[in-house]
Amino acid sequence: MFTTSVPSTPPSANLVPHDTDVFTSIQAINDSVKMSSAWLGLFRQQMARVIIGQQHLIDGLLVGLLTGGHILLEGVPGLAKTLAVKTLAKAIQTDFRRIQFTPDMLPADIIGTEIYNPQDTSFVVKQGPIFASIILADEINRAPAKVQSALLEAMQEKHVTIGSQTFNLPDLFLVLATQNPIEQEGTYPLPEAQVDRFMLKIVVTYPTIAEERKILDAMDHTDSVIPVNPVVSPADILAARKVVDSIYMDEKIKEYIVSLVYATRDPKAFQLDLQEYIEIGASPRATINLKAVSRTLAYLAGRGYVTPDDVKAAALDVMRHRLRISYEAEAEAVTSEDIIRKILDTVPVP
Repeated sequence: MFTTSVPSTPPSANLVPHDTDVFTSIQAINDSVKMSSAWLGLFRQQMARVIIGQQHLIDGLLVGLLTGGHILLEGVPGLAKTLAVKTLAKAIQTDFRRIQFTPDMLPADIIGTEIYNPQDTSFVVKQGPIFASIILADEINRAPAKVQSALLEAMQEKHVTIGSQTFNLPDLFLVLATQNPIEQEGTYPLPEAQVDRFMLKIVVTYPTIAEERKILDAMDHTDSVIPVNPVVSPADILAARKVVDSIYMDEKIKEYIVSLVYATRDPKAFQLDLQEYIEIGASPRATINLKAVSRTLAYLAGRGYVTPDDVKAAALDVMRHRLRISYEAEAEAVTSEDIIRKILDTVPVP
């Protein structure tokens, strides 16, 4: 679960050097974080007008915006996954496209295609809905692998090839995909290469009793539409990303991140008896994404430095979809989340 607490002082003197120049640099980063994150409060207010509760989901969407990392939202129907993404898009001064994935889709329905023009006997490129800043890939697991693979180039390289031409996507480009974990009829498993391109897999859960009561009270009118005002521009988000990239991370924290990921590949190296439960460990993308998300959580907490708690808060959502568990794990009802929690409990914290 993401946490955004703001400690008044660094939690460990070992993680923030006493060197005057470095400490002064961190203070400057703190000031940059404060200045560049002024829009966060307004953004949260707009989201809260429509979405009641679901703070973990909202924080995850903010992490995606501030890192440029794509997000897979998984949850049973009716938990406001699609509504949250649409509300986020309305709060940003940018373009938004919703792609409803279905079994009869073709790759051209996403990226576009070449159309023959008989007047001048040439082909003209017609761009698909992927050419937008915010993409909602709704029920992504309802399309076959050949359609899902149409997103691979866009998600990794941020450009699309149609015929012999390559087109760049917007600087602010984000794929937010949803899927239903319980329905099997008419669904297809996501290819491993597709899953690994999602920075986070966020599991959306039911609201609390108090939150559900608020939802009930908010639905007094069946035809009511709550307006959402755009409060941030793509330029503001891209500027904030530069500040996120500058957030200080101690060498010991970097070693901790590498150890957590490596423990999924060689559990014995960390005295973990988990090798029979793990078929494939987390990829190097997990290491890169864990660093980026940890920095972003520090940014959301108003800090210019990363703590071990930031790494631990990010680990589950970054790695849960990157572990392939074995048949033994499935037989014993051991999940990837169980394995990651065991690793977090065992690997020494700096």
